[in-house]
Amino acid sequence: MSATHEVFNQPEPLVDVNLFEGNLALQSALAFNAPDLPTASLQSLGQQAGSAEMQQHARLANVFTPQLKSHSRFGHRIDQVEFHPSYHALMTAATAAGLHGTPFSDTEQATGHAHMKRAAAFMLFTELEPSILCPISMTYAVTPALRDNPAIYRDWAPQLTSRAYDPALTLWKDKAGVTMGMGMTEKQGGSDVRANTTQAVPDGSDGWGQRFVVTGHKWFFSAPMCDAFLILAQTPSGLSCLFLPRVLPDGSLNQLFIQRLKDKLGNKANASSEVEFAGATAWLVGEEGRGVPQILAMGTMTRLDCALGTSALMRHALSIAVNHTRQRSAFGKKLIEQPLMKNVLADLALESEAATALSMRLARSFDRAAADDHERVMQRLLTPVAKFWICKRGSYFAQEAMECLGGNGYVEEGGEGIMARIYREMPVNSIWEGAGNIMALDLLRALRKADAAAALEHELAPARGMHPALDHMADRLPLRVEQMANEMEARRLAQDVALAVQAALLARTAPAAVFGAFCDSRLGGQWGLSFGSLGNGADVDGLIARALPLSGG
Repeated sequence: MSATHEVFNQPEPLVDVNLFEGNLALQSALAFNAPDLPTASLQSLGQQAGSAEMQQHARLANVFTPQLKSHSRFGHRIDQVEFHPSYHALMTAATAAGLHGTPFSDTEQATGHAHMKRAAAFMLFTELEPSILCPISMTYAVTPALRDNPAIYRDWAPQLTSRAYDPALTLWKDKAGVTMGMGMTEKQGGSDVRANTTQAVPDGSDGWGQRFVVTGHKWFFSAPMCDAFLILAQTPSGLSCLFLPRVLPDGSLNQLFIQRLKDKLGNKANASSEVEFAGATAWLVGEEGRGVPQILAMGTMTRLDCALGTSALMRHALSIAVNHTRQRSAFGKKLIEQPLMKNVLADLALESEAATALSMRLARSFDRAAADDHERVMQRLLTPVAKFWICKRGSYFAQEAMECLGGNGYVEEGGEGIMARIYREMPVNSIWEGAGNIMALDLLRALRKADAAAALEHELAPARGMHPALDHMADRLPLRVEQMANEMEARRLAQDVALAVQAALLARTAPAAVFGAFCDSRLGGQWGLSFGSLGNGADVDGLIARALPLSGG
């Protein structure tokens, strides 16, 4: 076919960029929360995650989705999930970066910044591919929980904290590294895990402690090819936390049967399944009948990852939008030079930096809560707040960023097809580990158990006097926190606490133009219901310049 036209005015994709070097908001958050943290490993990961090679792995892992193989060709039950080689390449990179159980190793704990370093790395990797991080995040959360069974922790900790990835379905002690998952929700209960019906019958004890035989099911059982799981089941003493490995100590497969894989909106590279336990063997972790408090402790860590993950997806969506608009022309000038587009991009940049600031502040509390009462209270307060607000904003953010690309953003192929994947991925962090109402209720529980009002007042104090809108909110928030008892108002309180803390953080980590525009818009009422409605006084050019990703190579 002869040429019919010349292709021009189509932007080059954002590839072969260092995701860390171009992220000034993340660098500022690190400088504020962990000023002595070395960043060489983050520089290296940023280069790897932004490479064309790794982006191709991310694309392939989502196109060629996991496949369930319930039986062998000879008819034997095998219950295995097959993944594209790119999935394994991504998992290898994620474990090598120490995003799973590595922060709990003695070496990383000695640095004093294990969780901060891991949080920054988790954000960088999320920009590359978020869905494979599900088993990574669950391993991060369950590793400390296993300490409640010292025998199992002693045997499994070396592999859980190792930077090796080994997908083989074999005995844990024969593997260089392992991953773990969780099995909590059932058909009839969802987030109401106290309604669980899965039964665990005592079956003696051995070197790993009290043993149970488990019969029942789990309705959402992500990453079923993990080496072991912490599950909830009803024992004679009530809902309890149990350790259930895929391969038993004698080398035989446990009685865990994968019924099917979920066909999800997004999160395509990750396998989420429905499973049944038909006399599966499991061991007690912690105190019998105290399963709910244990999963709440694990949920605190995965909720951190929800906030980090959404913040990273915001950053990547913003980078793609900026990359597109500074190359594509319309109506006589580059899109990024059009006043309305400037307002949209600047507004998105504000939202992205505020999300990063709050997520990384929360991560700091995980490093310091054990030895600092204020950090302990802030961890309890900010976990549901950050998870609620940042994840709630994610879907709106992705839709607006996609609109910056027009129809190119709505297609699945090519470099800009990443935007469609981001859009489909955004809701999962808002839903997983407790949707908005669950987070609002968890905030109310936090207010009843901690001196949250005083802690919040202390947190906001450094920014007092820097903006009248922030002062106005800070004057009223502690009393609202102290007196909050009405569930009907809990979501609004979560929103306002998030906005106030974000503003206070930006006052200390961002240029004055960023802080001022955030307070004017989010707190001062100079803002509409959609992105792109900043007031005339906002330094939109400065906000966009700060958010610019490095150019691709």
